[in-house]
Amino acid sequence: MTTWTSDELTKIERAEELRIASLRRDGMLSDWRTIWAVRLGDDVYVRSVNGPTSAWYRGTRARQEGRIRAGGVEKDVTFVEADHDLDDLIDAAYRTKYGRYAASIIESITSPQANSTTIRLDPRH
Repeated sequence: MTTWTSDELTKIERAEELRIASLRRDGMLSDWRTIWAVRLGDDVYVRSVNGPTSAWYRGTRARQEGRIRAGGVEKDVTFVEADHDLDDLIDAAYRTKYGRYAASIIESITSPQANSTTIRLDPRH
């Protein structure tokens, strides 16, 4: 299994936003979407603030592969359903990184609906 380098993790962690595109059935990348991402240990997580009906999230479920861009890092990734035992820790990471935003926004990204869509991004070669 490929892992993130320390440099990649630092750059992604410092980036305000992450751009994500899923691999379509025809092998092409979908349109890029801008979302928030957090680091927890040596892993990177993303969520759909709009829950499982969001188009970008549905795309990640179809092929479970895509590409991300953040902080100067561009990488092919596998989308892995997160361990929901980590939801509280991932919520805390979102609150820490994005806490300067309105409380309603933070409540949305840490809601049960958003938690249900938490994905770990695993780098691929």
